Amino acid sequence: MSETEPDHDEQPLMAHLLELRTRVIRIVIGIGLVFVPCFYFSRPLFTFLSGPLLVHMPGTNSLIATGVTAPFLVPMKLSIMVAFAISLPWTLYQVWMFIAPGLYLNERRLVTPLLVSSTLLFYLGMAFAYFVIFPIVFGFFISVAPTGVSVMTDISSYLDFVLKMFMAFGMAFEMPVAIFLIVWAGFSTPQKLGSYRAYVMVAAFAVGMLLTPPDVISQTLLAVPVYLLYELGIITARLFAPNGRRPSEESEGDA
Repeated sequence: MSETEPDHDEQPLMAHLLELRTRVIRIVIGIGLVFVPCFYFSRPLFTFLSGPLLVHMPGTNSLIATGVTAPFLVPMKLSIMVAFAISLPWTLYQVWMFIAPGLYLNERRLVTPLLVSSTLLFYLGMAFAYFVIFPIVFGFFISVAPTGVSVMTDISSYLDFVLKMFMAFGMAFEMPVAIFLIVWAGFSTPQKLGSYRAYVMVAAFAVGMLLTPPDVISQTLLAVPVYLLYELGIITARLFAPNGRRPSEESEGDA
């Protein structure tokens, strides 16, 4: 009997590993299928991505490629990142299908709205960076260039900068989901988080100072949305998180 016990213990582990492999393969296939058309349109995609910078550059200036392989590798890297972003719902769905069997029913009901909202908020953060922040940032950088200096940015450096900004704003816009999870897990309460409003406001402007040009308008354009997302997270946690009710409401419910 003792010899067969390890087999029963190993079988679930092997089943989980096989399931994980299947989900990873499906994620890779999904990204690959999206990558093919993205790579085909990689040149228009890069032209669209560089629009906020090119619109502020003088007519004689343009982006340059200092590396020998940059004209090929940069569009391919961009295509991979775009394919990953577009296939993000598919990726999260595969992750959800892998962890769903180990969740309780009430947890399963919460996961789907969280996955949808986190995906939409990440896209919203990227759109906010592209349409609002990039024109201001690039316009400022080009306007402060010394006289006699031709601004001609390398395409590799530009892509790296843009991807970092997309990631930063995408993660910043995940604040409502993060606050909801903190309250849902019982680490804090909406009332306690609400007492930190003054600190969050200062931190939001500090982050805006680091990520945007040193002017009040740019800092405000980042700080205000971050603070509003913080408030949205508190409201969402208060309405939907099991631990989000006020102590008075809990006592009334118990009575």
